[in-house]
Amino acid sequence: MQPTPEHLRWMYEKMSLIRQYEETMAKVYLEGKLPPHIQKGLAFDIGSGPVPGEMHLSAGQEPVAVGVCAHLKREDSVVGTHRAHHFAIAKGVPLDRMTAEIFGKETGLGHGKGGHMHLFDAEHKFGCSGIVGASMPQACGFALAAKKLGKDWVSVAFFGEGAANQGAFHESLNLAALWKLPVVFVCEDNKWAISVEKSVATAVLRNSDRAPAYGIPGVHVDHNDALEVYAAAGEAVARARRGEGPTLIEVKTDRFFGHFQGDAEAYRPKGEVEELHRHDPIPALAAAIKQRGVADDAALERMRGEAGRQVDAAFAFARSSVYPQPAAALQHVFA
Repeated sequence: MQPTPEHLRWMYEKMSLIRQYEETMAKVYLEGKLPPHIQKGLAFDIGSGPVPGEMHLSAGQEPVAVGVCAHLKREDSVVGTHRAHHFAIAKGVPLDRMTAEIFGKETGLGHGKGGHMHLFDAEHKFGCSGIVGASMPQACGFALAAKKLGKDWVSVAFFGEGAANQGAFHESLNLAALWKLPVVFVCEDNKWAISVEKSVATAVLRNSDRAPAYGIPGVHVDHNDALEVYAAAGEAVARARRGEGPTLIEVKTDRFFGHFQGDAEAYRPKGEVEELHRHDPIPALAAAIKQRGVADDAALERMRGEAGRQVDAAFAFARSSVYPQPAAALQHVFA
């Protein structure tokens, strides 16, 4: 399946937006966490600064989000992981309200109560959580609802390769296959489950090879390439819309940052990150776009510039928003 010129431009715009957003967040997150009189790496105050708590960034993994979400409609559902900014942005979640939520502000998606790992936007049918493997049963629930309503809506569960060893993975694939649910399972294989390498934690080379055990297609995308993901996801989403059931896609992708910000990454082999950057998927997509005559360097630069303006506006909105009042602590929660 080949992307249309519109989809090519959309994917490049979104990948640029995601990358600039994550790089900006990486800088903002460190504000107040590394006192200037203490050398970087010797002190890290996770509770300080405008964005307290943990932070998991998705720079490098943009192709997975845009290659899949390019095929989705507004009515389709997406459930992400603890590392979910790229999915949210690709699904159309408002950048300003998402950023305000990460800052813990009243104007955020969850009035500042969910934070970066618990983003939820009912309007754009997006959610995520910090529970490993939780996206899969939730996506099955969305898919079952769509089937019961007689809609052609599709749900997508994104998860990491480490989550494929969870019971929820096997239970969800079995249920989705048995009931032919319109769900697409997308495994991001970035090699590292926190600090544990896939090769020492998973008995199979490819998690996509597990799909035939449940009688469903298993597709492996060998490269961190938006066009390859687009092709695989297009077939899987179309299959789900036709009522033919789920598909499992595994994508070999790359995590440019640590598992979390402040991660010393001592587990990574020397030079690994530098090598990953030499295969950056954004310049690769730009080259493909130019080769196909869809956009020239000037047009691509305008896209990057617009992405930067959107990111700056979102962070300015978050910084200027107010914190929720203490009395609101018991609002918008289950009693």
